[in-house]
Amino acid sequence: MLRNIQSLFSSMPPVVKNLLIINVLIWLVMAISPDADRAFTKYLALYYFSSPGFLPFQLFTYMFLHGGFTHLFFNMFALVMFGGTIERAMGSARFLFYYISVGIGAALIQMGVYAIYIHHLESFFDAATCNEIITRGWDLIQQNYNYSDPDAGALNSFVNRPMVGASGAIYGVLLAFGFLFPNVPIYLFFIPIPIKAKWLIIGYFVLELFYGLGGLADNVAHFAHIGGMIFGFLLLLYWKHKGVFNNRWFF
Repeated sequence: MLRNIQSLFSSMPPVVKNLLIINVLIWLVMAISPDADRAFTKYLALYYFSSPGFLPFQLFTYMFLHGGFTHLFFNMFALVMFGGTIERAMGSARFLFYYISVGIGAALIQMGVYAIYIHHLESFFDAATCNEIITRGWDLIQQNYNYSDPDAGALNSFVNRPMVGASGAIYGVLLAFGFLFPNVPIYLFFIPIPIKAKWLIIGYFVLELFYGLGGLADNVAHFAHIGGMIFGFLLLLYWKHKGVFNNRWFF
């Protein structure tokens, strides 16, 4: 089994391999050291633009942090299973640009959805109170507390709760697989028949839209997943229009 793992790892193209290594190493450091976990979350996770904790580079760094092993495992599993094929099809440099771009695009879409909720919640308070809620709320969140008032607590959560994970970029990778190889059959362990990649990706999009519109109470950034797919689709469509693929990857 160890030999099979070594063979799989050595056969990975360079970008997928290095993304896997970076994500796993960061997770290990955060899991081993509580101080590193707090520091990484404080400075590298993504916060809403009006949060005292927001830093512009977080739009990039957030996608290398994960909330737990399960979160990390499923993202990295999808990266290995689909990302290698996409990297070989696109080339390493283009794939890296694509991965980072859709990850940032996913974050922007999620922040845009947050903006709608935040604008609604801010209407319940005057400007000075909103500013106080957000400023004091940052310190509360750092101590794992929040306001007891439901509206103030919700406003503080949207602004000052961190967003982490490569899921937006990974959904962009899944979209790319369905875009470039639409008729390739994919086998899922809980479905006895193969599903063409294009239908599976459409199903994922519809499911994420359903959960996203159903509310944000499950602490999953569904609109980041949708954003990764939307940005990925637009970027691939642009490249197709420019003749980058010359239709040689569509079959």
